[in-house]
Amino acid sequence: MEKETQSYSYSKTVKICGMQEKEVKEKIHDLLEGKGQPVFRFTVCPGEVIVRIEGQGSTEEEAKGPVKSAVRDLKIRLGSSIYSTSSSVTLEETIVQLLKEQGMTITMVESCTGGMLSARLTDVAGVSEVFKQGYVTYSNKAKRKLIGVKKMTLKKYTAVSEQTAFEMARGGAVLTGADVCLSVTGYAGPATEEDQQIGLVYIGCNVKGKIVVEEFHFEGDRRAIRELATAHALILLRRCILENYKI
Repeated sequence: MEKETQSYSYSKTVKICGMQEKEVKEKIHDLLEGKGQPVFRFTVCPGEVIVRIEGQGSTEEEAKGPVKSAVRDLKIRLGSSIYSTSSSVTLEETIVQLLKEQGMTITMVESCTGGMLSARLTDVAGVSEVFKQGYVTYSNKAKRKLIGVKKMTLKKYTAVSEQTAFEMARGGAVLTGADVCLSVTGYAGPATEEDQQIGLVYIGCNVKGKIVVEEFHFEGDRRAIRELATAHALILLRRCILENYKI
């Protein structure tokens, strides 16, 4: 009787944030054009690209070798955009871990996301060590009364503006004594005024007094815009923490 040939398989997951699938593929186009092993499979979710690299061979080493080599290449080419090589680790878990390592606390000040940011972080076990407080300041009055956004700022620039996001990020940190404050304000839709730009979102991140505000233009329905705003807020948060990182 002919002996059956044994086959081995091995896979590794690379999780990337802050890049689009097209960008990732452009960075590794030569790896994707290679024939044979390994095989690259892409999954896209708001703000993230997940790459599963699969290898097969007649020996364990033959299956693992090309996969491990591909993972090394991705780490070199994509750098800090890779937040994990474990399929079970989420973006918010890595952020909580970074905050713990730096001994920093965080506060959220949300408008259009309505608590989605706080929910993502508080899904992580042990987050109580770093999470101070979450505010949902949906109305202009709440932004003024709870967080200290200036009435003149809201009148001159509106609630959805770089200036308001800045003051939300600053006020949340001051009020709670947190090292980090993340703010988000935007138009998720549907439009109630002719001049509203649905999908326009401003995200502010305050790390120990250094405040960065970024402008985004998202597409989709109300739920999609809110999910994209939440995901990109976490991505900005992670980037700002890494820029402040102390070994």
